[in-house]
Amino acid sequence: MSQFWPGIRPEGLNRRLMLAGAAAAIPAIANAQAPKALLGTPRSVITEPPRDYSPGAPPAFSPDPDVLRVEPAFGGLLIGQEVIRRLYTGLHLAEGPAWSSLGQYAIFSDVKNDTLYRYIWENGEITIFRRPSFSTNGNSFDHQGRQISTQDFFRRVVRWEADGSMTVLADSYDGKPLNSPNDLCAHKDGSVWFTDPQFGGNLAEGHPDDGNGPMNGGGFRDPSIGNTGVGIQKAGSMHQQLPMNVYRIDSSGRVDIAVPFEAGKAPNGLCFSPDYTKLYVIRGGGITVGDISGAKVTNLRVFTDCMVDGIKCGPDGMRADRAGNIWASSAAPLGYGGVTVWNPDGKLIGRIRLPEGCANLCFAGPKRDHLFMTATQSIYMLRVNIQGAAPG
Repeated sequence: MSQFWPGIRPEGLNRRLMLAGAAAAIPAIANAQAPKALLGTPRSVITEPPRDYSPGAPPAFSPDPDVLRVEPAFGGLLIGQEVIRRLYTGLHLAEGPAWSSLGQYAIFSDVKNDTLYRYIWENGEITIFRRPSFSTNGNSFDHQGRQISTQDFFRRVVRWEADGSMTVLADSYDGKPLNSPNDLCAHKDGSVWFTDPQFGGNLAEGHPDDGNGPMNGGGFRDPSIGNTGVGIQKAGSMHQQLPMNVYRIDSSGRVDIAVPFEAGKAPNGLCFSPDYTKLYVIRGGGITVGDISGAKVTNLRVFTDCMVDGIKCGPDGMRADRAGNIWASSAAPLGYGGVTVWNPDGKLIGRIRLPEGCANLCFAGPKRDHLFMTATQSIYMLRVNIQGAAPG
């Protein structure tokens, strides 16, 4: 049975079995009922003896058996005494982790539960930060410490100002509504870059098309039902018309296409290299990288296909560390779900196994040296010997 922390509503634990870009379904977590005689009880961990993540359980021995050194270089990014800890469980769809250096807290989204949570560093308490969140998905903090987020319900990118007001950074391009901004990151030049796939265009995670459309086949889903009374500005304003591009918002508010859509390569997570000269984009189940030239990305090329031992470790979100390594989430079968770590040349150097598929991650903590992972229903953390490159 799942454990819940004080102040957190214990709602259902359902979420999609496959994150965008993953090629394999995540096995179900073992339940507390008696095993069936013929089928047995599905494993929730791969370690032997089985690992117990419940509160109060003894920690894993160090070095952690679920932190795998694929290459010796990965050992230099680890602290031998540190082990993976589960901070919280009971979510619907954990996403969008980001660290606030000013506030000394990490935020994360429960997209399907329409809630934004905050993990307070000083005492480890998890509290509701914003509800409704309007299906907030991706989050980050810019170089001025302001929170920037994507809202699936309104299909837009917003920024929370220091005085508590909110600014809509982008909700359209060329006079047409965006699809479903998903993930975003802030460049040091003041621009904000974001991906615009279709993943939030459903009832559980955002806002279907008004009427029959690519994101509401047959028009059977009515987005006006249960919209918390906020309404939509104009009838028909939520209807897919644009390809699934990657965009750049400059400091003046101008929106440009940075990476045009390619068939079969819907964009998802993204991040910059530590020197902000390259953009990494998760597309089509792998990671591509390109050179930043003004508002565009040129020389786009495959960084990694995310295949490990013949298993597709489909990524959703990622971050770069200060050495240029890419830490990517993995939605894959048990034993491969969690995090994969790639050196700047795109070579796998390490893995972190979690008992659930992982959607996203960030570097948290005052020194930005704790890997904060949003998995299927839970939040996990591991202290490492490297710092995240980006502020949020």
